[in-house]
Amino acid sequence: MKHLNFILAGLFFLCGICCRAQVLPLEENVVLNTKEGQIKGKLLLPGGVKTCPVVLIIAGSGPTDMDGNSAIGNLRNNSLKFLAEGLAANGIASLRFDKRGIGTSASAGKEEAKLRFEDYVNDVTGWIDYLAKEKRFTTITVAGHSEGALIGMLACQNRPKVKGYISVAGAGRPAYEIIEAQVAAQQNPGAVREVASINGSLKNGKEVSDVPAYLQSLYRASVQPYLISWFKYNPRTVIASVKVPVLIVQGKNDIQVSVEDAELLKKGCPAAELLLIDKMNHVLKDCESKDVQQQMLTYGNPSLPVNSTLIASVSTFVKKLK
Repeated sequence: MKHLNFILAGLFFLCGICCRAQVLPLEENVVLNTKEGQIKGKLLLPGGVKTCPVVLIIAGSGPTDMDGNSAIGNLRNNSLKFLAEGLAANGIASLRFDKRGIGTSASAGKEEAKLRFEDYVNDVTGWIDYLAKEKRFTTITVAGHSEGALIGMLACQNRPKVKGYISVAGAGRPAYEIIEAQVAAQQNPGAVREVASINGSLKNGKEVSDVPAYLQSLYRASVQPYLISWFKYNPRTVIASVKVPVLIVQGKNDIQVSVEDAELLKKGCPAAELLLIDKMNHVLKDCESKDVQQQMLTYGNPSLPVNSTLIASVSTFVKKLK
């Protein structure tokens, strides 16, 4: 009987150790108030700690929500949610949010004709200031995914509380160059000339009234002011002015943003760390091929984990910051 009691006591002791080692992260709903409405997000905190670093995660372009899921095609992959959870498991807090006009932040949306790229940048600076007031956080790192990378590198400037910046699958070229490259890949010389001409006007701040019908979805009148505001920025130039430590992360099997883009960012910021991850694609998951059909299986798989090297490398980078 005494032997049994000893075994049971040992089991309870081991259980106590395991329970303490697996403290679940805590999630808080947070709100950023703007003139147009509330931008809503989630703060994920590692359990069992009073202070820790925090990463502000910025989603990519289009109707992409705070979890990395897109309303276009109802593509659910939970990439940014899994990134946040991976950071929490490594003792790092994160804040991710629905962009204005998207998901829970729909009420803060602006009319398309009034929306500017700087609106997204200003929202991120608002979140940075929000986090800077929190005594729980030892450092703030800004991490932008895809289009969010450019937004992040602009927002973290002149924010002394920001101690690090991470570009995840961020473009190294201006938006107009990317558009022209995508059109050129369709092997339609006429479209290439039309797009280059329209982009030339927009780069100079001039709207175009005579847009061909087949290009209306891309260059409709209501979206041209936004494009003008976006075309002003060359990521390679912008990243050169980031004064904090920089980590550039790019997946080798990303079919939306290339390794060349990451290398361009590195040229703009030679002091940055450059991490190229085998197999990782644009939604931060492993994919054996660049075949579109295989890629789309990962874009719509909310249970497939994000790349483990990404989690480990970002965690290491953030923990080194002071």
